[in-house]
Amino acid sequence: MTLLVFDSGIGGLGVVAEIRRLQPQAGITYLADNAAFPYGEKPDDILLPHFIALIGRAIDKFRPAAAVIACNTASTIALAALREKFSLPIIGCVPPIKPAAAASRTRHIGVLGTAATVRRAYLQSLVDKFAPDCAIHSLGTPTLADLAERKFRGHQVDVAAAIAPLFAQPDGGLIDAIAIGCTHYTFLRPEFEALYPNLAWFDPAPAVARQTANITAALNLTGADQAWFTAPPPEPATMQNELRRYGFESLGILA
Repeated sequence: MTLLVFDSGIGGLGVVAEIRRLQPQAGITYLADNAAFPYGEKPDDILLPHFIALIGRAIDKFRPAAAVIACNTASTIALAALREKFSLPIIGCVPPIKPAAAASRTRHIGVLGTAATVRRAYLQSLVDKFAPDCAIHSLGTPTLADLAERKFRGHQVDVAAAIAPLFAQPDGGLIDAIAIGCTHYTFLRPEFEALYPNLAWFDPAPAVARQTANITAALNLTGADQAWFTAPPPEPATMQNELRRYGFESLGILA
């Protein structure tokens, strides 16, 4: 039985890389829901049944031992419902508010995510728990996820215009720590750090991988690695070459 890792596109591959570092023996089935990409601008009442139906199909087809929802939007909207409906362990992905708050000296934290993530009450619950004394500056944008997809396929990207509104907010200049609230943005971290080298950037992927290792330590995560998409991806030859770097030799379409 493999470990199912799910995202809207390539974002969850950053989580896959961290899982492979901690659990190199684990067999991984990767599912990218690129047919519905991007999630961030879609309403919750559309996304929630979509997530439940698609994850259900994946569980029926692949019979994984556990599932990682390596997508902040899907986790903040559907994690509780998925855990209630399915009996296998399901690990989620949330914005790293806790480490960002611990690192901040100005008590001004940036949260960079999709519109769906930053508007959810789940984000506020994390702030209330881990950063009650911090001012939170959030930016939800659909642009960065698309740029991450393009960069993954080898294109040059410029993130400056997409990220600038975060710091243009009142007191945005006081931000000294950023919680990256979308796994796609992991792939843009070098660009972020080049623009704002004096800020502390916190990626959700390492924490998700650690939690996955803790929860699945006793499970027999064997089986062939495989990557699936819900629609033919753009530049498929390039995509297949890049997927090999993450341990996936072939690409299938989950119709």
